[in-house]
Amino acid sequence: MITLEHIYWLTGLMMAGVALVNSRDFTNPRRFNNTAFWGIYAITFLIGSHLPDLASGFLVIGMVLVASIRGLGQGKTESTSRAEREASARRWGAKLFIPALTIPFVTVLGTFFFKKITLDGSPLVDVKQATVISLAIATLIALAVGMAMLRPPLSAPIREARRLLDAVGWAAVLPQMLAALGALFAIAGVGNVVSGLAQRWIPLDNPFVVVLTYTMGMAVFTMIMGNAFAAFPVMTAGIGLPLIVQRFGGDPTIMAAIGMLSGFCGTLMTPMAANFNIVPTALLELPDENAVIKVQVPTALLLLAANILLMNFLVFRR
Repeated sequence: MITLEHIYWLTGLMMAGVALVNSRDFTNPRRFNNTAFWGIYAITFLIGSHLPDLASGFLVIGMVLVASIRGLGQGKTESTSRAEREASARRWGAKLFIPALTIPFVTVLGTFFFKKITLDGSPLVDVKQATVISLAIATLIALAVGMAMLRPPLSAPIREARRLLDAVGWAAVLPQMLAALGALFAIAGVGNVVSGLAQRWIPLDNPFVVVLTYTMGMAVFTMIMGNAFAAFPVMTAGIGLPLIVQRFGGDPTIMAAIGMLSGFCGTLMTPMAANFNIVPTALLELPDENAVIKVQVPTALLLLAANILLMNFLVFRR
């Protein structure tokens, strides 16, 4: 059976490949920093499940130290020239989107159908992680489609992965670390504190007010934390489960799905989501570091309003 552990191994192998390519790039003055950073990250995926918590903590501290001492750098070599990329773009046109669109298409299909496939009486994939596993399989299929279409050198995928990760830098690790921070907040009882404050200052006897508090809280807390995965356990433990589900009998599945979407609205409006909103600005060399956020704010507010109405209409319909 394919489990989440296999996806971790796959990710670890990619990170190890990135570290190896960095170690051989003599154009990067900080290649040893990059090699150490992505190499340690690879270890957390490859054997992290078998390490004691203390050892994993030391690995994380090691990554922080590597990124703090002289920082990470970028090499100057490219797998293709600008002229080659422009010629390829003219040749393929809109067909270049085929590999990218393969990922959501296969992910959706896999989410519905992988659960039904069995092998010797056992499910092919872990049904609890079917979506994540489907996403990983879809990525591999998209890679195969892209390689078949474009026929680049076999080393191109790992070299381009290295280039992108080096460009993003330490911010590539933010989603995982913030999600872990959200879990720590939930264990520490921050959700109970949020619930107590909300019930003290907000009239929560009306279902719509509870939905409004939960969805807007998800967006605001995401803006503070920089990631909806960090906000979700706190707001759900403090507002979602005790009030929407237990007091008013709301559907937890709908609450969780639309709640996460509400959090993502906050992601669009905060510089704390550096990997989404600050890194693209740096990569595009825009003069205003908040340019991406300013463009996204109107869309984010409209989506948040739509999520509030959708949850109020759907979550209590059983």
